[in-house]
Amino acid sequence: MQNRKNQLAETVKSENFSRRNFIAGAGAAALSFTVMKPALVRGTEANSKIRIGFMGCGGRGTWIAKLFMRHGGYDIVAAADYFQDRLDKFAAEVRLPKMKKYTGLSGYKRLLDAGGIDAVVIETPPYFHPEHAAAGVDAGCHVYLAKPIAVDVPGCKSIQASADKAKQKKLAYLIDFQTRSQELFIEALKRVHDGALGDICFGESSYQCEEYFKEKYEDWWTRGDNPAKALRAWQLSRILSGDIIVEQNIHTLDVMSWAMGDKPPVKVTGTGGMKARKNVGVYDHFALVFEYPNNVGIAFNSCQMDAYGSPEGIKNRMFGTEGVLETEYGGQVLIRGKSFYRGGKTLDIYKEGAVNNINTFHSDITSGNITYPSVEPSVLSNLVSIFGRTAAYSSQTVTWDRFVAGDDKYEFDLKGLKD
Repeated sequence: MQNRKNQLAETVKSENFSRRNFIAGAGAAALSFTVMKPALVRGTEANSKIRIGFMGCGGRGTWIAKLFMRHGGYDIVAAADYFQDRLDKFAAEVRLPKMKKYTGLSGYKRLLDAGGIDAVVIETPPYFHPEHAAAGVDAGCHVYLAKPIAVDVPGCKSIQASADKAKQKKLAYLIDFQTRSQELFIEALKRVHDGALGDICFGESSYQCEEYFKEKYEDWWTRGDNPAKALRAWQLSRILSGDIIVEQNIHTLDVMSWAMGDKPPVKVTGTGGMKARKNVGVYDHFALVFEYPNNVGIAFNSCQMDAYGSPEGIKNRMFGTEGVLETEYGGQVLIRGKSFYRGGKTLDIYKEGAVNNINTFHSDITSGNITYPSVEPSVLSNLVSIFGRTAAYSSQTVTWDRFVAGDDKYEFDLKGLKD
């Protein structure tokens, strides 16, 4: 249902490097195949492959589908997308001419009703993620879900609920964040939690990039009464994408949340707006301050505009009494201070993270692992992103307790779209 071509380029140039280069320059990764236990995958036998159905066949969906195929332990047997042309292109690029294809808003339902699949991979616009994930679990399928998980608080709660139901059904459920599966980030954050920084005093979190989605502007500005045009340009819709702070900036806010022990902030204040990119549905910049317990303040800023100079990238710095954590998506990860950690560079993180998660998903299914380490942190970081958006939209200070108790739900007008 989505076109993720821009998602493949969603992050930024840093040290002459951008996430676009992950696809263009990444070498072949060593991928593993795990022999399956017969009883663990519905409808399969020992040594057979996991049959998956794709929901969402845009740029990102097509790209990650090739990684699933390269793994060796999966068969893509069905796919659903609102647009027929995307489905056809997906089938051609993944080289699956006999794959079952379903279009329309209810294409995902027809995919699930047809049966014959063990797992679903959800790469649709974030607005649809809660509905699609819940339907997958109800159909008895393992779930592999792209970030962000939702665009509003009720959506985040729905994801947690569907994960809880999946656990009852002993189904695998994985949320695809690249940093959470990257070993340098894992080691650095473990050291932070073990006290390498001493007492954390304050931090900085940023996501600065060039202006993306330009090829979507015509669809957005001429959408009029044609909701299909808005659907094609979903990245420019704050309802379908959650705005750039949710759809993209969540990467750096997730690292912030991780560094703070996956505990929520107390309050947030800030602003944002549309100055460089006017008359588009999403902001082009945000500037916020998150306050955590013990008077720890973290300044966050992001932009998506063609500014002069080189974009700064996706960075986090956490300052403590005994050290400083420095991380960059696609760059250096290290700790300076009394407990020095050299770390290294994460240049292949965009592809490497996806490959790691695909491997983990396969392992979880075949081993029966239902611990779900990716779910609660992902729900929290998604809520933190929406928390910041709420403060920026209102230009007011927002408290966490009041925010998380809210039930404001985004509604996209689906009238005129084919079922």
